[in-house]
Amino acid sequence: MARILSALILLAAAPAAVNGGFFKKKHRRQKAGTKYADHDAVHVVVNKVGPFNNPTETYRYYSLPFCHTHAEEHEHKAALEEEMPPGADGFEEDAFTADGRRIKADRVGAERHKMRLGESIAGDRRETSPYELSFQDDIEWRLLCKTTLGERELTKFKEAIHNNYFFEMFVEDLPLWGYIGDFEDEDAILGEMEGSHTYLFPHLHFKIGTNRAQIVSVTVTTERDRRVDITNVHKPTTVQFSYSVEWFEDHELPWKMRMTRYADSRFLPGSFEIHWLSIINSFVLVLLLTAFLTIILMRVLKNDFSRYMELDDESMEEEESGWKLIHGDVFRFPEFPVLFCASVGTGVQLIVATFFLLGLALTNLISTTRRGSILAGMVVLYCLTCTIGSYVSTKLYFQMNGKAWVRCVLFTAALFPAPTAIVFMWVNTIALAHGSTSALPFSTIFTIAALFSLIAFPLSVLGGIFAKNYASHDFNAPTRTTKVAREIPTEVPWYRSRFFQMIISGFLPFSAIYIELHYIFASMWGHQIYTLFGILLFAFVLLIIVTSFISVALLYFQLAREDHRWWWSTFINAGMTGLFIYAYSFFYYFHRSGMSGVLQSSFYFGYMSIVSFAFFLMLGSAGFHFSLLFVKHIYARVKCD
Repeated sequence: MARILSALILLAAAPAAVNGGFFKKKHRRQKAGTKYADHDAVHVVVNKVGPFNNPTETYRYYSLPFCHTHAEEHEHKAALEEEMPPGADGFEEDAFTADGRRIKADRVGAERHKMRLGESIAGDRRETSPYELSFQDDIEWRLLCKTTLGERELTKFKEAIHNNYFFEMFVEDLPLWGYIGDFEDEDAILGEMEGSHTYLFPHLHFKIGTNRAQIVSVTVTTERDRRVDITNVHKPTTVQFSYSVEWFEDHELPWKMRMTRYADSRFLPGSFEIHWLSIINSFVLVLLLTAFLTIILMRVLKNDFSRYMELDDESMEEEESGWKLIHGDVFRFPEFPVLFCASVGTGVQLIVATFFLLGLALTNLISTTRRGSILAGMVVLYCLTCTIGSYVSTKLYFQMNGKAWVRCVLFTAALFPAPTAIVFMWVNTIALAHGSTSALPFSTIFTIAALFSLIAFPLSVLGGIFAKNYASHDFNAPTRTTKVAREIPTEVPWYRSRFFQMIISGFLPFSAIYIELHYIFASMWGHQIYTLFGILLFAFVLLIIVTSFISVALLYFQLAREDHRWWWSTFINAGMTGLFIYAYSFFYYFHRSGMSGVLQSSFYFGYMSIVSFAFFLMLGSAGFHFSLLFVKHIYARVKCD
């Protein structure tokens, strides 16, 4: 009987738990592009706060003691009487309403919103706010709430202001940013001194533009005239949080172009001309470099072919030298074939996924202005292209006479996700320790894990099976490989050493994308919105072309000095640009940004190592495939025993 009663009590309590406990229903987002009628409710969604210089170090908006509820109408009326100048004749009934709409005070803050996968990955934590806005209803001044802040609340606000905290809100999908407060007369080194002041901005002014009954632009500003001095945190301070609303017609901005204002404010007009000039300079550099390498290689190879073709078999034994001499070793397969094939296959997969992502961004099938859409798109595309990576790696492994193809498939499936998971666990732990919204919620982690387990891994296995049963297993080497490896000369000039080749092969392609990297970093690790995906696609193609040409040129010099161990060296040389990108990330962190702190540094250097590793795999794979074609071509042109 006791068990039955307990079960009945739990069943009775279940609806309350769902509605008001841990399983409380989340609010639906307000659909972007909604056509409003006059006086329709417009919701302001709050998202997060954090230091402006540390864009990854973000916290819930209500981690600071903002208003959770709206003031009642009588409270607003009393506050408005205090705001009126002495001697005024009072106010009319609708002075504190908008076109007859009275304050309802029925909106509650800090209730969670439903979010997309990309938004969760980007660290968004959208919640409701008590602001009461209605379409086309101007509000001259309205009290949000009146509260007395104690020492704890004042200390939170003061520390946030001294760390340059900004807040982020949304109206539909349009973001709003503003500072929480400001400080004056502080020393840059010593900080707060006698006579310095810290001010809180409790009043927000919303300016909303409309076009054909749709919201197309939103800005928020703070009013310094209404700031509150909170320098002395030991003295309780009464603060009136308030807001005002101004609506205007913005006929020049159609709804579909509403996001261009954000891009224009960050890239035009000054930096855009410099950007195009830098791209043109990079393009000219690539043309000159590729033309120079092509001419040199063609002339040298033409002379080599002419000399080798004129020699008979007896003279060949006496005169044979250079790359012709190692024809019996050049197709000797590399050490660690499983790791090599997995690296090549993963690189091809990342290249295909990147081209798909840039193509979808250019065609607007992926919204480039929607928060986290690029990250979510890359996660999904990586999972969907796992078949390609596994197919390429397994096919190459069989061509190398490999037998443990299952091991190759497993290596390919884990080569990129495993380091990413390790970095994620580290930075997510740091974020959880700091209470930051950058820590992914369990639901997002579960979704990504499910994508890998149910889509990525099965597709990887499927790609390996296709390669085993349907791909050609013949390597088709133009020369036979000898049983005993030829000895490699050890004395080489310094400019032909492996280290010098690695530096050259990494620096020249990096110089072609150096300028574009600045804009990408400013978008990834700043508050700019990157929209120039056409230029990014162009720069990515240039990078692959330059890397491939330089890899082929350095490969020729390596073969000419009779070094037949070209497989790994070509892959590493081509991928060295990834190491240069990681080195540039240190320069950007210390000299081009204001980022600081353990949390931001962990995210920055952790995820930049993953990005650099991805470039290492992509460019290494591209360089290897071009080099393989080159080697097969030149050895197929000469006669060998």
